[in-house]
Amino acid sequence: MPYAGMEIGGTKLQIIVAETPFQVLARREGRVDPAGGAEAIRQWIVQQWGELGKTYDIRALGVGFGGPVNRRTGTIVRSHQIHGWSGFPLRDWLQQLTRLPVAVENDANVAALGEAWHGAGRGCDPVFYITLGSGVGGGLIYGGRIYHGQPPGEAEVGHIRLDRSGATIESRCSGWAMNQRIRASVEKAPKGPLQDLVRMDPGDEARHLGPALAQGDCLAQQLLEELAEDLAFGLSHMVHLVHPEVIILGGGLSGLGEPLRAAVAHKLPSYLMEVFRPGPNVVLTALGRDAVPVGAIELARWA
Repeated sequence: MPYAGMEIGGTKLQIIVAETPFQVLARREGRVDPAGGAEAIRQWIVQQWGELGKTYDIRALGVGFGGPVNRRTGTIVRSHQIHGWSGFPLRDWLQQLTRLPVAVENDANVAALGEAWHGAGRGCDPVFYITLGSGVGGGLIYGGRIYHGQPPGEAEVGHIRLDRSGATIESRCSGWAMNQRIRASVEKAPKGPLQDLVRMDPGDEARHLGPALAQGDCLAQQLLEELAEDLAFGLSHMVHLVHPEVIILGGGLSGLGEPLRAAVAHKLPSYLMEVFRPGPNVVLTALGRDAVPVGAIELARWA
């Protein structure tokens, strides 16, 4: 019997139905409409499950949610991007909808689980995963299991402060933050590939960073260096506290690929105590956009 894994993020929605080890049988994807809030997302889930539930004899459902979750009750604490989720009993609602065992976790925790068991973290322990998406989240896997603090606490690496003024990893390194930095930078910069790409196709400006880097754009390289510097500094705190064997870069900005990975790996040791250098291996996600639903399927196996 197959399992189902669901991702409820700040920008995208996914459901995968798969036999383990991950023969994908069905896939559904959607985009989040912030104006529609949580209710629009729930309507999408009802619609998609109406077909999937009838077609496949699913054993259990795992869910990765983009925000703090009380894992013991399956209740959403809040969403930092989408209104209408605070206090919502997601696990109970999904159990009523699907008539299945349901497990609900923070999406970064679930992605970390997927990478540890089936992706870039296989054979490593501990595994730390950071997702650089619309927001920034993190997940720590120790002994093959998600490490939890006191509910609703998680490995909220995005909210680690970079200075006393309140700047955080999320406020500097999320996709939305990079969009803002790129928009502000191209207004002041001399004409170049990044400026041309943004002006020709505005909106979601971070997606232009990779193509501009490939064209040797100096502004794009400067922005990449600033992003890597902030990430390395923030991640150094995680290294000093939990000493992961590997740090996995995931989420939309990880699509920058090797330039980002190499820059973070190069800068991280300079922020570590000498005895801890060179520090953990820094790698890119192996599961990519499927990290959350694959991890959610692993979660469902324990539901």
